[in-house]
Amino acid sequence: MSAARGAKVGAGWFTLFTLAWLALWTVQLTPLQLLIPLQLDTPDDADGWVTGVVSSGLVLAIGGVAGVIAAPLAGGLSDRTRGRMGRRRPWALAGVGLATLSLVAIAFASGPWSVGLAWVGVSVGIAVASAAFTALIADQLTTQRGAASAAVSSSQALGIVVGVGVIVLLELGVVVGYLVLAGFLAIIGTAAALLLPDPPAPAQSAVAREVRTLGERLAALRDRDFAWLLAGRLTVNIGNALGTGLLLFFLLYGLHRDPATAEDELLLLILVYTLFVVTASIVSGRISDRTGRRIPFVVWSAVLQGVASIVLVVAPSLTSAMIAAALLGIGYGAYMSVGLALGTDLLPHPEDHARDLGFVNVSASLGQLIGPLLGAGLVALVGGFWLLFLVGGVVSVAGGLMTYAIRSRERAGSAV
Repeated sequence: MSAARGAKVGAGWFTLFTLAWLALWTVQLTPLQLLIPLQLDTPDDADGWVTGVVSSGLVLAIGGVAGVIAAPLAGGLSDRTRGRMGRRRPWALAGVGLATLSLVAIAFASGPWSVGLAWVGVSVGIAVASAAFTALIADQLTTQRGAASAAVSSSQALGIVVGVGVIVLLELGVVVGYLVLAGFLAIIGTAAALLLPDPPAPAQSAVAREVRTLGERLAALRDRDFAWLLAGRLTVNIGNALGTGLLLFFLLYGLHRDPATAEDELLLLILVYTLFVVTASIVSGRISDRTGRRIPFVVWSAVLQGVASIVLVVAPSLTSAMIAAALLGIGYGAYMSVGLALGTDLLPHPEDHARDLGFVNVSASLGQLIGPLLGAGLVALVGGFWLLFLVGGVVSVAGGLMTYAIRSRERAGSAV
């Protein structure tokens, strides 16, 4: 299953790559959506349930900051790594190992401080492994980048279903849930890291090993088109997180469900969301590969995500939440699939693929973890959820429109 850059890879490569991302997304998003809110929920606190919402937002945001720092650093180091194990494999294994150990630690943590410390370990481990696996797209693919990006984004949605579904349906509880996630990541993540090909670095990557200033290492951020891509990706993911990150609290305190009913309805919403994310990501990714057009998908999918959030402002109910979940799934699935492919098309420095794709990953992950913190503040401000969804809709549309600022239309595919 060896792969050289430019050659087409087969089903075996895509299967392992998809499984790796399924494991990474499952252990990142299941705590975010279910386990951390359950750990930090405060229904009987003197200050009420808002305290738990704020604590969850802070913990997730702190983990996001740690991931932001770790991803480009790990990517840059993997660009410079040489050895018999390859460039990407050692970092994939290290990230999987750290995240696995941290999941075991968070299982037995209690209170915001200890949960937050363990979550930082999980976030850093996931960021390191993600940087290594994402770099494989730029290292080995040219005409299949949309399909590979679709595998990443569809695995994100499937990961939530796998994690939340198993924990809720089997009634595993918080501690056992974390331990199951740790075992899943250890097995799948390690196997994928060992079995996916990691070809030798191309000749031009020798530049990556030269001593450079901090400004030179951050040169990608000064590339105008790449910077606009990152800004839009960050903004759209904040919008997505505002619409999804506090769903359990919305069901508990916005729609006044009891905890057992709220968990079941959360799983139902996630299933609807996942169905549409997977379908939209696969279809849009393949169409963008065939047509060479990326920007139209990126812009209009973000706008559709914004519409989904507004639905919950106008009519907050379980029925409208189901409709919003479907619209959000279509919009976010298409956006993440084609957006990642667009990011690989716009990479400004071929010798620093992993580092620069680390920035692409960070822009999405940071948005997903800033969202709950911002959302917690919006909920606390008005004592409800309408402002949360309104801001989420506006931010999503704004992030999509940022894509029109990209000027390298011949590289990005711009027909609208």
